[in-house]
Amino acid sequence: MRPYFLPISRLAEQPYSQILGYPKASRAQIRSRISELRALKVDGVAFVGPMLIGKTYVLGKGYTGIVVLAKLGGRKVALKIRRTDSPRKSMADETALLVAANKVNVGPKMIASSRNFLAMEFLDGIKIHDWVCQIHGRKAVKQLKSILRKILLDCQKLDGIGLDHGELSYISKHVIVGKKTTIIDFESSSLERRASNVTSAAQGLYIGSGLSKIIQKTCPVPPKNKIIAALREYKRNQTRESFENILGVLKIRNAT
Repeated sequence: MRPYFLPISRLAEQPYSQILGYPKASRAQIRSRISELRALKVDGVAFVGPMLIGKTYVLGKGYTGIVVLAKLGGRKVALKIRRTDSPRKSMADETALLVAANKVNVGPKMIASSRNFLAMEFLDGIKIHDWVCQIHGRKAVKQLKSILRKILLDCQKLDGIGLDHGELSYISKHVIVGKKTTIIDFESSSLERRASNVTSAAQGLYIGSGLSKIIQKTCPVPPKNKIIAALREYKRNQTRESFENILGVLKIRNAT
């Protein structure tokens, strides 16, 4: 079923205005945001997705924004709307961090942004937790190893440019698996602190999390002490050799 894209002018109406100015906005703020969307050339918004806010479905909800499906120039995009109670005064910092990640081919592609909005490539997929729960059959182990390797490779690319995602210990919420598998949501990222994406993601995928327990049912993993030793070596010395050692310990070095 194709999503229905509501014209931008309708966003001033309830319940859509609640999303546009979540959690609370004046009429003037709503009008201003609609003008901002027109300036970005957003054509419409479709209220679909797995999360329900009030009476309205959205793609996602975070500390700084609500993500909805939108259309920009005839193209589907993921549109992040800055919450009115966000501690961040604009989307400028997150936009810059996403652009930095894009330079090493990580994250959804940044398309357009303004003070209150960030339009990104729409990733037609599901969160990694849900994906792992539904894979089965003879090819499940091969598929899973390939995805795990892709995630850690992307993490190593981010480490290489000194961009710390900041939330990959809770990786089940921050990776989309589909035609394109990638890390999402750079709102807590930083270029100032030491990057620890590989170690955080590996811990979230393999050690002690709910997701790691599900992964282990499909794909047996090496003893915890071996994983920790490899991660500690990488943490001390973030070289390609120490990273390849992690992939070797996890038995995913040649997974495709």
